[in-house]
Amino acid sequence: MHKNIVREITPLTQNDCFTIFSRVKKEFNFPLHYHEEFELNLIINAKGAKRIVGDHIELIDDVELVLVGPNLSHAWFTAQCESTDIKEVTIQFHKDLFDEKFLRRNQLSFIRKLFDQSAKGILFSKETANAIAPRIVSLHQKSGFDSVMSLINILHDLSTSRNIRTLSEATFNNEFQFNFNSRRIEKAFEYMNKNYDKPITLGDIARLVNMTDVSFSRFIKKRTGITFIDSLNEIRLGHASRILIDTTNSIAEVSYSCGFNNISNFNRLFKKKKNCTPKEFRENFSGTRTFF
Repeated sequence: MHKNIVREITPLTQNDCFTIFSRVKKEFNFPLHYHEEFELNLIINAKGAKRIVGDHIELIDDVELVLVGPNLSHAWFTAQCESTDIKEVTIQFHKDLFDEKFLRRNQLSFIRKLFDQSAKGILFSKETANAIAPRIVSLHQKSGFDSVMSLINILHDLSTSRNIRTLSEATFNNEFQFNFNSRRIEKAFEYMNKNYDKPITLGDIARLVNMTDVSFSRFIKKRTGITFIDSLNEIRLGHASRILIDTTNSIAEVSYSCGFNNISNFNRLFKKKKNCTPKEFRENFSGTRTFF
């Protein structure tokens, strides 16, 4: 099953709190995928579309709001939807945006429970979706601290809402859960995120965390589920996606600015990870994405 699911590399960087992506479209065409970030998805006017979250499959109503936890597979498909005016607003935020100790505070208990339940995917009631929708749609108009506080307020109100429904079976997501709880891994990823545009070798990172090359190679694979070079490439592709969205730089410029010295290799890796070429990614991008 894992081989049929795309691991999405979002353009959300470590310097961002969250991103909101709003667009109007005629169909759903993104494959079944998962990513490390939380995702809150508001979909309007898509009655009859098919939603897949984990092992749960269902046709949706004309308005729906779903929270998907980190590394939980999900997708929406056109299916029986006849609308050509589908509104979709997606908010993605880091799984460590809220510190674990912070979430243990009594005042955050509802949000902590919400995040725990999102491991199976959460469908909010239609009444809740309609009530929260205007705030989600207008969130991109906020800026700086106000935008983050608005997101927290939205999450809090969702966490205290009634008639929520979890979607997937509790055990389905286990194969996608990787343990990143390691200072060495954090240090390695912090370095790669800051220096993705420069040459980085396994030896560089191994020395940084005081391990041998072989030991660190095994260590990162065990902790993240992927190799060192795959981890580095995913970081670089995430930054490349961001640059493709934010600039009109040529594909070659984007490739070299993200640490890829071979444009053919960049195109191949990009297509493998995102199911499209960098050029197609830019051409097919429509809508407004804002980073906070």
